[in-house]
Amino acid sequence: MPAVAEFLHSHGGDILHADQHQDVSQGVCLMRVEWTLEGFDLTPDLFPAKFSTLAETLRMNWRVEYSEVPARVALFVSREDHCLLDLLHRWRSGELRCEIMLIISNHEDARSLAAFYGVPFHHIPVNSADRIQGERQQLQLLEENHIDLLVLARYMQILSSDFVARYPGRIINVHHSFLPAFIGARPYQAAYERGVKLIGATSHYVTAELDKGPIIEQDVTRISHQYELDDLKEKGRDVERMVLSRAVRWHLEHRVVVYGNKTIVFG
Repeated sequence: MPAVAEFLHSHGGDILHADQHQDVSQGVCLMRVEWTLEGFDLTPDLFPAKFSTLAETLRMNWRVEYSEVPARVALFVSREDHCLLDLLHRWRSGELRCEIMLIISNHEDARSLAAFYGVPFHHIPVNSADRIQGERQQLQLLEENHIDLLVLARYMQILSSDFVARYPGRIINVHHSFLPAFIGARPYQAAYERGVKLIGATSHYVTAELDKGPIIEQDVTRISHQYELDDLKEKGRDVERMVLSRAVRWHLEHRVVVYGNKTIVFG
C-alpha cells in the first residue's frame, strides 16, 4: 500500500522488502513490509501510537515485529529425536535465529542430546492419570522462561484445549502425513496399508481440533510397492525434518500470516 510506504519513508525507514497477497473471495488484502531501523526515527515505544492513526484510517489489522529480538523457544519431544536433532543443529549453526531455552519430554531418551547442545532438559511423564499435573508443570516452565514459541518436534501427546489456548498461533507441530490424509497417531501404517505412491509431512499451528490447525508447510517424497513399512518411516523422517525446520524458520522470520484457518507465507 502506497500509504504505508509513504509513512515509513517519512520517518526515515528504508524498505528492504515488500510483498502482498489479495484474497478476492474473502475481500482481504495481506501485506508484509520489511524495513531497516538505521535512520528510522520511531523507537519501538513510539511506533504504535504513530502508526495506529494511519491504520485506523485504512481499517487495518496490523502488528510490528523486531528481528533484532530473538524469540524464546521451547522444544517438546517424545522418543524419536530426528526432528529435535535437526532443529538443534540449525540453531547452533545460526540458521534459526532464536534462543532455545529448554527441551521438555515425556521420556528420558533425549537427555544426552540436550546436554550435548547445552540446553536444559526436563523430563515430565504424561499419561492419563497425571496429564493435568504434567501440563501444569510444563506451563510453569514455559512461563518461567518467558517462552514465545513452542515446537512439537515429534511430541506424541495431545495437548489439552486449555493448554493450547495459552499459546494461540504459537505452537508448531509436525505431523507425519500429508494432511488431511491419514490423521492420527499411525499414518505410516495407514499409508502402507493403502498402498500410496507418495508420502509426506505437514507442519501446522496447533489448535484445539486435532491435526486441523492452519498449515504452514508440506512436502512429499515418492515411494514404491517395494517399500516395507520401515522404509516408509525412514523416507518420511527426512521429509518431516525439512518441513518442520522451514515452518519454524518462517515463523521466526515473521513471514507467516494466519487468517481464518489458512496461512500466507511471504517469501
